[in-house]
Amino acid sequence: MKAQWESVIGLEAHVQLLTQSKIFSPAPNAFGAEPNAQASVIDLALPGVLPVLNRAAVECAIRFGCAVDARIAERSVFARKNYFYPDLPKGYQISQYELPVVQGGSVSCLVSPRPGDPYTKTVRLTRAHLEEDAGKSLHEAFRDQSGIDLNRAGTPLLEIVSEPDMRSSAEAVAYARALHALVVWLDICDGNMQEGSFRCDANVSVRPSGDARFGTRVEIKNLNSFRFLQQAIEHEIARQIELIEDGGQVVQETRLYDPNLDQTRSMRSKEDAMDYRYFPDPDLLPLQVSTEWIERVRASLPELPGAMRTRLTSQYGLGSYDAALLTSSRPLAHYFEAAARGAPDPKAVANWVNGEVSAALNAAGLSIERCPVSPAQLAALLSRVGDGTINQKIAKDVFAALWEAKAESVDAYIDAQGLRQISDAAAIEAIVDQVLAANGAMVAEFKSGKEKAFNALVGQAMKASRGKANPAQVTAILRRRLDA
Repeated sequence: MKAQWESVIGLEAHVQLLTQSKIFSPAPNAFGAEPNAQASVIDLALPGVLPVLNRAAVECAIRFGCAVDARIAERSVFARKNYFYPDLPKGYQISQYELPVVQGGSVSCLVSPRPGDPYTKTVRLTRAHLEEDAGKSLHEAFRDQSGIDLNRAGTPLLEIVSEPDMRSSAEAVAYARALHALVVWLDICDGNMQEGSFRCDANVSVRPSGDARFGTRVEIKNLNSFRFLQQAIEHEIARQIELIEDGGQVVQETRLYDPNLDQTRSMRSKEDAMDYRYFPDPDLLPLQVSTEWIERVRASLPELPGAMRTRLTSQYGLGSYDAALLTSSRPLAHYFEAAARGAPDPKAVANWVNGEVSAALNAAGLSIERCPVSPAQLAALLSRVGDGTINQKIAKDVFAALWEAKAESVDAYIDAQGLRQISDAAAIEAIVDQVLAANGAMVAEFKSGKEKAFNALVGQAMKASRGKANPAQVTAILRRRLDA
């Protein structure tokens, strides 16, 4: 990003809600069925059918609004948004326009543009409104024609619109990740981006640094991964800057991102609200939400990520970065707390959960709910590190045994394999003496001022002890011997 330019970014997130049926019909709201197997007469828009609003979808919207400290409208209205796609049978989409159910609110996120330099960013929300999803056009499975699958038609969506508060792709991705984590945390969305449960449109413009006026915005549609979101925004920023500097003019349009070519391409000119000819849907009464309903939903909310982050830092002495990682999902946070209750050092637990545990889960493609190592086992393992029974290297070996179900009890496995750490000073001195006698060249290098030779000697001593010597004692004794 050139210093003389500033980007302005807003996101529209489309969140598929976790309801059993669709928003205006009794058809199942599930993924993976044969094409058109879950499309009712209402989804097909056959003559004479009428929509009936799904109460569970409304409750999901209220739940989100309470979580982001938004205003829940006691009266909101559904409108018809008119446009013509082959996968939109009615020729219009039922959505909310002038009077959405959720208004305002904000989401805070931790942005880490550079390692070790995170900062908190608060993004204001404009609105969150309920609407139905369209069907899906299928092009790849057919030659010279397209198929239409209406299973998705009528799926309940909560469209969450942010203010244009973000100034970089890093901020946009951090906000999108925080929003994704929140809707999953609230149990209103499964968060499966591959299945389209959470997807974003990015509105991007550039302006000269210090200019208060917005540039012409371009919308990038249907970004279903955080990596694609970042790449699409960065490409679009560069495209707009280059276009303006070459004397051109950015036009308001909708573009698609091609990850194979790493570029955006024009899809259509951007419509304005007047192009959709919104008007209140005559088949649906205004949505009335009582104060009692709002307060009942508010009381049912779990501890929210922001509140839990604050508590983890105060209760367990964690840093803000560790707390943010641990609260990226509710099951992960619960796993950490269950392990921390049985371990002597919560910081060590956080390091392991964010490090070895998460790495092993990612490599195996598992969620924390399916972790082979239980919180109690991790707590027992780190207790043995804390009391000096084993060192960190041996702990990783024991963790691998627990992961592969070669062990159930940490203590029993340590004893059966003879893994207890050597902390006897005389035994370690004997090992060090043997290493010094066998590695005269390394000793000479160290005495000539090459500090790396010292680390090599430590490694030799640990190898001679089969990794069981206390590393701190090895270092201290080796340093003392060499100084003498």
